[in-house]
Amino acid sequence: MSALVVGLASPDHTSQKVWGLVGAAGYACAALVAARSSTPWARTPAVVAVTGAAAVPLLYLSVIGRAQMEVGVVERAAELLFSTGTPYNPAPHAVRDFNPYLPGMALFGIPHLLFGDTPFAGARVWFLVGFLAAVAGAVRVLTRGGGLAVGPSGTARGATAGLTGALWLIACPVVALPLSIGGVDPPVIGLLCLALAFTQRGDAGRAGLVVGVAAILKWTAWPAIAVIVAVVAVRGGRRAASRCTAAATGLAALTITPAALVDTGAFYQNVVLYPLGLGPTASSAQSPLLGHLIVLLLPHGKAVTTALIALSAVGVGASLLVRPPRSTVAAADRLALGLLLAIVLSPATRIGYAIYPIVLIAWPRFTARLSADRPATPHPASDPPHRRGTVASRLCTASPAADGPLPTLRSPAGRDARRRGHGHGVARSERSRTGS
Repeated sequence: MSALVVGLASPDHTSQKVWGLVGAAGYACAALVAARSSTPWARTPAVVAVTGAAAVPLLYLSVIGRAQMEVGVVERAAELLFSTGTPYNPAPHAVRDFNPYLPGMALFGIPHLLFGDTPFAGARVWFLVGFLAAVAGAVRVLTRGGGLAVGPSGTARGATAGLTGALWLIACPVVALPLSIGGVDPPVIGLLCLALAFTQRGDAGRAGLVVGVAAILKWTAWPAIAVIVAVVAVRGGRRAASRCTAAATGLAALTITPAALVDTGAFYQNVVLYPLGLGPTASSAQSPLLGHLIVLLLPHGKAVTTALIALSAVGVGASLLVRPPRSTVAAADRLALGLLLAIVLSPATRIGYAIYPIVLIAWPRFTARLSADRPATPHPASDPPHRRGTVASRLCTASPAADGPLPTLRSPAGRDARRRGHGHGVARSERSRTGS
């Protein structure tokens, strides 16, 4: 239904209209397949939805050469970066001249710079590649190592469930739409999911590096640094939080500072004023949300929205100090709240930015169950019985059951020892009676 609404409401000859009409047909086919499936959230309807709502529109739009304006902006940013040393136009006039992204986003335009208008060289394709690589990495981080349940066919249930969940994530309309038309937000949210996966596994250094990579792409990733550092501090201590902070901010500073120093005026005009709607040229990102309405209806509306965004940022930051999140799910919820407030209050925003709060609320809950609710890995038959029993009892003791307390497990080695002790006691009593 959402795809059909987008298709009917979008202007003619736009990539959004093409996606909406084609995607609606794809979702309808997936719904028919899901209705005949006995398993909820099965993989087959997810594959149908991804094919109809993401793959087919992407291929069609690539063939006809129609894409979101961001694709051209990123490709020109790569050209400017290699020709002038900065990805920002020093004298932008039209909307297409502005580059509101941080310097790392220009990397997605390098293939187009090298190979021109050839297949698979456009920035849209590399946005997709970056998103898929980050999501696949998150699933890999959460399902690697021991502790995966093995099904009858020998496949790991955790990895299988992770693949199915990734397919449903791609099929989600707020993800499939920007992937098809060339939005820049999917690789950013994909990296945030990967950073949360490293956080969940207790790898503070890699979590910091990944969120640092996201932070050199777009401002929307910067609140994630504070949130992830807060949850790392609670779960891993001060040293882990310091390591995460140094990795994230160090990488971001080393990448952004040179571009800002080459032409400070161009950086400020493109990356600060234009996204906030404070520049002389109005941003094309306009949606009838609260921030946009404040600008239209109130005097000095831009100053009011800027103050409200600052107050919301201070409030979310204070909540991290007063009541820091203790799990990745709670951290993702806090980050989703902060980004949602910024999206609603910003005078220049898009409904498409909803990809951030929706994915941050849904995906970590799925991955938390994926990585935490896993029974022990079956041991080979060659393992001695006492080792199998000891490992099983150790895992069962460490992991609370979902449906109630676990029964007490006694290892075969313990039972043998008790039998031997009982046998020795019987022998001693026999000897005492016989006088030996």
